Amino acid sequence: MAMASLQHRTADLLVIGGGIHGCSAALHAAMRGLQVIVFEKDTVARHASGVNAGGVRKLGRHVAEIPLSLHSMSIWRRIADLLDDDCGFQPSPQIKVAETAEELETLRGRVAELNSLGYTHEQILDRQTMRTYLPAVAQHCVGAIASLDDGFAQPYQTTFAFQRKAQQMGVRVLEHTPVERVSRSGEEWKVQAGAQEFTGRFVLNCAGAWGGEIARQIGDHAPVRAYAPMMIVTERLRPFCTAVVGAAGRPLSFKQMPNGTVVIGGGRPGVPEPANNRTHMQMSELRHSAQTAMDIFPVMRGAQIVRSWAGIEGLMPDGIPVIGPAAHAPGAFHAFGFSAHGFQLGPGVGDIMAELIATGSTQAPIKPFSIKRFPQDPTRAQKELS
Repeated sequence: MAMASLQHRTADLLVIGGGIHGCSAALHAAMRGLQVIVFEKDTVARHASGVNAGGVRKLGRHVAEIPLSLHSMSIWRRIADLLDDDCGFQPSPQIKVAETAEELETLRGRVAELNSLGYTHEQILDRQTMRTYLPAVAQHCVGAIASLDDGFAQPYQTTFAFQRKAQQMGVRVLEHTPVERVSRSGEEWKVQAGAQEFTGRFVLNCAGAWGGEIARQIGDHAPVRAYAPMMIVTERLRPFCTAVVGAAGRPLSFKQMPNGTVVIGGGRPGVPEPANNRTHMQMSELRHSAQTAMDIFPVMRGAQIVRSWAGIEGLMPDGIPVIGPAAHAPGAFHAFGFSAHGFQLGPGVGDIMAELIATGSTQAPIKPFSIKRFPQDPTRAQKELS
């Protein structure tokens, strides 16, 4: 019995965090033959992965993220084959509207920059062409930038689909099992969780807003902070929009779902309490989201709000995630801090992390996401690991 218990607490890879990135990495690692355990302090998709807007977008990515986004999109297009679940994925244009000539000129510069780098997935829409995609858009909008072959999906459905498929591949997902300590012993990693100790050759930090503390225990430093983007869902309205819409000059994420409800986000912040798993709405900020939606789509005036919420995400100071090996600790890896735009990247980053962990290398250009871009203290790291 003791030997069986020990085997149950041993794996090749220990993944901390049961969001889309943790579950995707676990699945892809299992597909490469690794034994995997996932630790989730609450339930799968409880935080950022279950409460985001569900955008599956290449549009507007930081230049360093574009190769990862393109790789992830190739997986999204065959997501049903991978997961035996369509995840509610629907191809849809992603369009960011310009309300002034100056904003449109800035968008033209963005497209020119991307074209010079060999990327052609974003294009400018003049006023007339924009209105063919967005017939209900306000008259004052002068044009837009668009990625016409993007889409959206259902966040909970997608994350649960990754979890189910991973479990079918033999991954153990331990919910309500908070990680209390991560440490290194010889060539192995030890994770203390749920009053038990687990051992693995590798550890992957996918802890989102809590990723900074896990990084600290590994021996690294990352200035991640908790962030609580707020969302609105309205009553069902007649169909008027089939694209996912943003605004060039102010925060907005806007889409009408197949059932007629409208989902409005864009990053207006609530107040997070990560220590208590709670968030608080800031109605003054939420009002701005509603006003922007009405300004861009006058049809929204008078629409009833059904519900609103705020999740807890990990925000990095430079707005891009931490992806890759730990700075000082062999066998440890990070994928966290996706700064409210990690959902679309989940399938691709999970695949890349599994490749990196299983083979020791990857051709994916992840150097810009290294945790080493933040000041590290090797002396402190060694003390943390001792």
